[in-house]
Amino acid sequence: MNDLLALLAGHGIAVVFLVTLAARIGAPVPAVPFLIVAGGLSFGGQVSWVAVALAAVFANILGDGVWFLAGRRWGYRVMRLLCRISLSADSCVKRSESILGRWGGLSLIAAKFVPGVSVVAPPMAGALGMSMRRFLVYETVGALIWTLGLLLVGRLFHSTINDVLAVLSNIGLGALVVLAVALAAFLAWRYHQRRLARRVDDIDLIAVDELRLALAGAGAPVVVDVRTTQSRAIDPRAIPGALHIDFGHLPDQVGQLSNGRAVVVFCDCPADASAIAAARVLMAGGLPRVRVLAGGLDAWVASDEPPHTETDPRPAAAAWMT
Repeated sequence: MNDLLALLAGHGIAVVFLVTLAARIGAPVPAVPFLIVAGGLSFGGQVSWVAVALAAVFANILGDGVWFLAGRRWGYRVMRLLCRISLSADSCVKRSESILGRWGGLSLIAAKFVPGVSVVAPPMAGALGMSMRRFLVYETVGALIWTLGLLLVGRLFHSTINDVLAVLSNIGLGALVVLAVALAAFLAWRYHQRRLARRVDDIDLIAVDELRLALAGAGAPVVVDVRTTQSRAIDPRAIPGALHIDFGHLPDQVGQLSNGRAVVVFCDCPADASAIAAARVLMAGGLPRVRVLAGGLDAWVASDEPPHTETDPRPAAAAWMT
């Protein structure tokens, strides 16, 4: 721990910049403790809090800017990539969509303080068409609040921080081992939860070809798109005739679907996670014949028939973005 103090005291600006940039890009780097420790050191004049603050703010803008531009360029493909590498594939985008839909541009500020959302919000804002100027304004304000808040915590509790660092320094290697074991246990637990979420023992799947035959016959099933409005704005591909019911509104729409027809739900998420969760909600609501489209929207688009694309809902869904 003395090495950490020496590193921050001698190269505080560079360390804070690199750690913050790595965290904003999505690397599992704990930027918050570095900012707090740097704030404590700034109280004694060992580092310049102004320089550290500027380094952290610039790193925030640079890291989030990369994701924002990626979202503008590749849209839903970036969001799917983030979901695939997330340990919470079924929810990594939902919280961002909820925050974006409720708070608009202010969500970029709120995302700084919500784990799992901070990396997803910038590319989603880019994919939904937020202007560069608007992004830079909200991003800069959010970065300033986040950075100055952490530095202030460090300055206010500088004496306590020094005591904690002294204790950790005495523990030495043992502390690092305990932290490593705790981190490994947490990652293993999250991975286990993800595996459980993907279990489909209680879910009936339907292949794309089978669904096409069913839709062409008598008593065609009701196809339900459980993506959110923001997701459909990012990815305008669709299955013709599908009902759009946001996952969060499903419990209120069970009655609409209780007409005796079979129901097929789909999403465009990894392992059909949201569609599986939606099917369980509908079955719990009393619907007896609910199936999940295997492979979701990607499987439908990849099948032989030409893909259907909705009229781009982006302007209406993201009017607040421009």
